[in-house]
Amino acid sequence: MVYIYKKMIGKVPYYYLRVSERKGSRVIAKDIAYLGNSIEEARKSLDNLPQYKEKIRKAYKTIHNFLESNHYLEKIESMKLKKDPFIGNNLAGIEACKLHYQSVFKKNDGTTKKEILKNFVIEFAFNTASIEGNTITLQQARNLLEEGLTPKDKTLREIYDLQNTEKVFGVIGSDDELSHEFIIRIHSGLMENIDARRGYRITDVRVIKANFKSTPAPYVKADMGILLKWYNNNKKEMHPLAIAAIFHHKFEKIHPFMDGNGRTGRMLLNHILMQNGYPPVIIHRKLRSEYLEALREADNADLTKATKEYYSPLVLFIADEMSEYYWNIFL
Repeated sequence: MVYIYKKMIGKVPYYYLRVSERKGSRVIAKDIAYLGNSIEEARKSLDNLPQYKEKIRKAYKTIHNFLESNHYLEKIESMKLKKDPFIGNNLAGIEACKLHYQSVFKKNDGTTKKEILKNFVIEFAFNTASIEGNTITLQQARNLLEEGLTPKDKTLREIYDLQNTEKVFGVIGSDDELSHEFIIRIHSGLMENIDARRGYRITDVRVIKANFKSTPAPYVKADMGILLKWYNNNKKEMHPLAIAAIFHHKFEKIHPFMDGNGRTGRMLLNHILMQNGYPPVIIHRKLRSEYLEALREADNADLTKATKEYYSPLVLFIADEMSEYYWNIFL
């Protein structure tokens, strides 16, 4: 297969067309053409390599994603943005996603936007449900949400789980500010036909395999009020991705509902991102262990503080999820 390889020497990028081949148990990679020092040079060079035309065509999506993502990355890097204390060197990648999301995706015609978002929602629903143990496969999720085909040998709970996620996703990113009422509405939508308990819990809950104690039932609403106040006091001071990630953890640690806290928390994470002009993010089930570990790293943080020592792993994890996978869906 062929792909573009970027090599940095000092602050200067060098782009190469590289081919990798498997020989026995080894994968051997070698550069077959120098493409230039910028994305525009690389684009032009690719058009002047007739000997590799078929290989380039077969790898079109991979090459196109690389060129587009790095084009917007170069634009952001030229702005020399001030580093964020939580996001650090990942900031340019996040802002490149936002720039493309606002300047290209948002300006697509309605049908194209709808199709792209549908594909995102299917992958988001599959992954967020799978993290909680849902056994519906990605293809079954696609058949269910695109064609209405009910998967065999799956529980009604698993099916409603995905359908509810799709419905609720249509609500987030709106002008609705975070409030007790909004959070309860999101949770209620996700739990429709699954769990009849509505509103903040009034009994204690034990979070299995967690190394923290959730908020005692009598103090849940008070702690959620403290969290909302912290969010409102800091939302203009912190980077939206950082505050979204930190809010997500603090919400999970309070664990305000009897069931559905994880799914609700990941939905609220995306609500904050989208309200601030950023694309939504998928936390992939294959990275579940890394995700849970990043959440655990933050468990020692105080409810009213955003300590970098505790929260950097989670913020960076979510930043990586956005910058790495955004281009596969929204491009």
